[in-house]
Amino acid sequence: MSAKHPIIAITGSSGAGTTSVMRTFDAIFRREGVSPAFVEGDAFHRYDRAEMKSRMAEELARGNQHFSHFGPETNLFVELEALFRDYGEGGRGRTRKYLHSDEEAAPYGQSPGTFTPWEDLTEGTDVLFYEGLHGAVVTDKVNLARHVDLLIGVVPVINLEWIQKLHRDRAARGYSTGAVTDTILRRMPDYINYIIPQFGQTHINFQRVPVVDTSNPFIARHIPAPDESFLVIRFANPRGIDFPYLLTMLPDSFMSRPNTIVAPGGKMDLAMQLIFTPMIWRLMERRKLALGKG
Repeated sequence: MSAKHPIIAITGSSGAGTTSVMRTFDAIFRREGVSPAFVEGDAFHRYDRAEMKSRMAEELARGNQHFSHFGPETNLFVELEALFRDYGEGGRGRTRKYLHSDEEAAPYGQSPGTFTPWEDLTEGTDVLFYEGLHGAVVTDKVNLARHVDLLIGVVPVINLEWIQKLHRDRAARGYSTGAVTDTILRRMPDYINYIIPQFGQTHINFQRVPVVDTSNPFIARHIPAPDESFLVIRFANPRGIDFPYLLTMLPDSFMSRPNTIVAPGGKMDLAMQLIFTPMIWRLMERRKLALGKG
């Protein structure tokens, strides 16, 4: 953790909704005049799309049916921790972009499914903002969670996560239901070993819980709407959280445990604005004091 160069990380599985959370933070940063360095977790995959397809075929031929983007073999965990460490120490680091689509790839004159070259982060940023799969990953070789000043988990209940992934991958990436189902099955061991444990490291978890039938996510015709859900917000350390204020500002919310608020699902953006704006104020005030600008 670093007072001069703080790090915020949003971590969650594929289909969890971390991109929507990133947009909320982008709005807060613009409103508060905070200059972030944005880093996408996909930039630290080890293989591009063609290489991953080839490696998956090789692993399958060896009898390994669980080779996935979730595990350490396919990600640059050491390099990602180096970025967190270097940014915390001096506001520097190197990253790249993974180009998911033709639209993203066109400005770079590259094919989709490839990486841009590594480059240095822009100098003079106020905070590093990471969004991806592994912002809190801990293994026998790395511990990313220890570098992060504000660590947020986005964790819809598993059937909702699968529904969101199925709809996204079919609509945006042209995959069949069978192909997405195969991906979910292949990733399950790494999901259990490397994704789920991160949510015990986070400072705050946001979990969306549908109140409609999601018992068979593979035939669900629609993603449950926010207003068809509850939002469960868990604080690892509730000290300093103004729960009476949050309950007043989030109508129809209540406390289910001393560290947990339950709010209507449609209030997720408002809840994040209310919770994270003062946290960012404190990070920026601490940064000013550390830099001698207070």
